[in-house]
Amino acid sequence: MPLEVKICGLSSDEAVSAALEGGADLLGFNFYAPSPRAVTIEQAASLSRLVSRRALKVGLFVDADDEFIGDCIEAADLDMLQFHGGETRDRVTKAKEQFGLPVMKVIKISGHDDLEVAHQFSSIADRLLFDTKPPPDLPGMLPGGNALAFDWHLLAESEWPLPWLLAGGLDAKNIGRAVAISGAPGVDVSSGVETSPGHKDPHLIREFLRAAKSL
Repeated sequence: MPLEVKICGLSSDEAVSAALEGGADLLGFNFYAPSPRAVTIEQAASLSRLVSRRALKVGLFVDADDEFIGDCIEAADLDMLQFHGGETRDRVTKAKEQFGLPVMKVIKISGHDDLEVAHQFSSIADRLLFDTKPPPDLPGMLPGGNALAFDWHLLAESEWPLPWLLAGGLDAKNIGRAVAISGAPGVDVSSGVETSPGHKDPHLIREFLRAAKSL
């Protein structure tokens, strides 16, 4: 089965076009204001028109309220919600019911114990995304997109009853090894296709997609 690829944190026409041309399956729009990759509702609406139905449009939220999520869904015609904060099982369940969209829950990993959290969401969420847990001793860390990888062997030890993606420190050079070790059926990249935080490079996007689609 082909590897599913998500390009996250897109904020320009050029980056969206490169992702679509390269065959990305999911495109992520970041609505978390403190992130250098954040887009406004108006920006997301404009980018969404470029995507149309060529890929799934995913909205990334961090402990956002219903009104804001609803506004983003309406403006950007989102296909899926990505919860990247401290959202609970109850929050995921209610969001699915209220908005009628699938939810991808991000699980932040630093060690084996964190996988227990994933099992708690595996019957509630529609997809899981495993990302690196920000180190507590490093200031200024975002919920994700910190270009840090975790031990991919941790995921090789478990099976999941729903689709999932691997994130955290991926780029065109290490994606093959990451997928081989973790067994990931899908991958998510953000910082690995940037020249600086928030600045996506169309060439790096195409390079990553070529590497991913060749696996």
